[in-house]
Amino acid sequence: MNKKTIISAGFTLVELLVVIAIIGILATVALVSLNSARVKARDTKRVADIRQISLALEFCYNETQKYIPSASFPVAGAPMTCGGNTYITAMPGDPGGGAYQYKVDSDANPQKYVLGATMETATNQAFNSDVDGTVFGLDCDDPVYCLQP
Repeated sequence: MNKKTIISAGFTLVELLVVIAIIGILATVALVSLNSARVKARDTKRVADIRQISLALEFCYNETQKYIPSASFPVAGAPMTCGGNTYITAMPGDPGGGAYQYKVDSDANPQKYVLGATMETATNQAFNSDVDGTVFGLDCDDPVYCLQP
């Protein structure tokens, strides 16, 4: 009888383990990159929300000649109304689960205000144009992005 050569058509255990390790490394790198993108997206949303709220506050001021007192600032999901007009139907909430901060110079006659949001990225470009220090009792030092008109 002739001996026939047996050729294996499958993968060895070592080859399978190498492929699984490579896939694991690639998945980890993709997950880290995705998390970084999520953080940047949340920070971008915070800046956009603060600007939207600021615009609504300016509409309120045009109508009533004063800003909303700090105690009357609506919570996330509540409408922002001034003098009978609704300028934001549902106040945006911080995408990270926190809350946006709002302070006025005087609750009796609010003529100036500051809005703040705590950012996740300390090197965000928005910090180049924000207010720093303590404004109306709100700590605006980085990583808090503060907007004051």
